[in-house]
Amino acid sequence: MDNRPIGFLDSGVGGLTVVRELMRQLPHEEVVYIGDSARAPYGPRPAQEIKKYTWELVRFLLTKDVKMIVFACNTATAVAWEEVKEKLDIPVLGVILPGSSAAIKSTVSGNIGVIGTPMTIASNIYEKKIKDLSPQMTVNSLACPKFVPIVESNEIQSSVAKKIVYESLAPLAGKVDTLVLGCTHYPLLRNIIQNVMGPHVKLIDSGAECVRDISVLLNYFEINRSRNIDNKKHCFYTTANIASFKEIADSWLPVTVKVEHVRL
Repeated sequence: MDNRPIGFLDSGVGGLTVVRELMRQLPHEEVVYIGDSARAPYGPRPAQEIKKYTWELVRFLLTKDVKMIVFACNTATAVAWEEVKEKLDIPVLGVILPGSSAAIKSTVSGNIGVIGTPMTIASNIYEKKIKDLSPQMTVNSLACPKFVPIVESNEIQSSVAKKIVYESLAPLAGKVDTLVLGCTHYPLLRNIIQNVMGPHVKLIDSGAECVRDISVLLNYFEINRSRNIDNKKHCFYTTANIASFKEIADSWLPVTVKVEHVRL
């Protein structure tokens, strides 16, 4: 048993989609979350800048005595996960490999689409992982740089959001039977994305898939939190506006959260 919390990092609010799935699958675990909304989106930034910011988030989580760190951000996973994983002595998980594996299991035609931030798509990491696991797959990758700003500004229900999603996804229409949401912000736009792609296209939430791996590692390292402890104190931190983060968190998560501002 290990009653320390699990740390989550993200460029903003998108990683809350991973936390929501964790609270559903592993409700006894405690969460510490840091979202770097002040510097979001990470996707258009240079790799060295993303790496620097990611390390700042990692160091912050380490001050909270976390037992595991989850990169709830595809861009940070693509750029910095390998390096961080090698240097820490606690488990460090990313969202890309679980999403890739789930896409392969889902597809019937072998035509998989991947949408993500410009940096995630430019890294080609999803295509590499998918091809490593199943070389016969065809991968169509598409950067959707306008999606994260829509989510961070909490405009996911707006007509502007529908227009942007429709226009952005047009190149993939009719070409894939499985679509990887290769950014943890994107599940917040899931309903619109599904409407645009059509009911026959299976959407893969890479963050939700990651939670299954979290569960496996907790069991493997025997670091599950005791189920006899009820006083969970989830902690959420943002580098930007507390009120807008809390509004999204309270609407998305099954619990009301306390949010604090932090400077990195």
